[in-house]
Amino acid sequence: MKPKHILPIFLVFQITALQIIAFFPEFIEHYYSTGLYPKIALFSRTVFGRIPFSIGDIIYSIVIVMVLRWFWNKRKTWKLQWKDNTLQVLSFLSVFYFLFHILWALNYYRQPLFEKMAIEREYSDADLLVFTKNLIAKTNAIHSQITKNDSLKVALPYSHNQVFTMNLNGYKNLATDYSFFTYEKLSAKKSIISLPLTYMGFGGYLNPFTNEAQVNYMMPMYNSPTTSCHEMAHQMGFASESECNFIGFLASVKNDNPYFQYSGYSFALHYCLGNWRARDEKVFQQLLETVHPGILKNYQESEDFWKQYQSPIETGFHLIYDNFLKINQQKDGMESYSKFVNLMVNYYKEKEF
Repeated sequence: MKPKHILPIFLVFQITALQIIAFFPEFIEHYYSTGLYPKIALFSRTVFGRIPFSIGDIIYSIVIVMVLRWFWNKRKTWKLQWKDNTLQVLSFLSVFYFLFHILWALNYYRQPLFEKMAIEREYSDADLLVFTKNLIAKTNAIHSQITKNDSLKVALPYSHNQVFTMNLNGYKNLATDYSFFTYEKLSAKKSIISLPLTYMGFGGYLNPFTNEAQVNYMMPMYNSPTTSCHEMAHQMGFASESECNFIGFLASVKNDNPYFQYSGYSFALHYCLGNWRARDEKVFQQLLETVHPGILKNYQESEDFWKQYQSPIETGFHLIYDNFLKINQQKDGMESYSKFVNLMVNYYKEKEF
């Protein structure tokens, strides 16, 4: 076997191995997600977390430039050397694929959070209605506590860096109930590529190679606590978007700070109202009338922000990411973000807000 064939063959081996691994979530949970991965993540966050800017964004930018330059240099000789060029591309993909999975993405194959937390999967319309009404009451109460006026929207009085540090309080409180939500070594940063992220329609992302939680600093600030908590959940090895929405919500509402609680409760309420809008328009309207006008102004603030950046770019990237999620064990694709409602409803069946 020639050396130039080794990495392309290894890529085929990796793809095949992952198809088999998907049938053994307990194995991944024990040996990777709660075994090897926490050590890798802690090392990465210790190294990169102290650097004030995003190393991951810089690495991505350099790699993209190098790849484009490589294709540009090969454009004239591609047909003559297509076999060698194809092997080089496959070799690059093989290394990228290996690092992506060993550094983070094997978590896509871990045990579901439903099982780890002993939470039921199914719920009825009656369950959702009770939960939504309780959620509205709680969100209204936190909103009144902050604004003293039900018609004023909430303005978060903290910077993004302050939010990142203050998120640790919520995770500390959450970990007293569930030790597997323990978070160590903060590494959360404002993304250098926030403008492209905005056009793509994303509030943040985790860089799997540096384990930095990247947050879009352009979006409305009241969203920042829950969005950054979501990305921090990814850092802890939870790959499912619905699970990270749930964990981000819990870490926000467990925070001692009312602004953080508001971020979490208003985030959850927005999804529940959207759920009712799809299920029953009449019930949705009845519920909406009981929500403080100030909360609705925050929702409108977010809607106006994202609307001004809507473009075919967003549609294209959402389609790509939708298929990426489906390939990686999340059959609902982009819709999986909203699937955390069932986690919340069933979690609070036996708990108070």
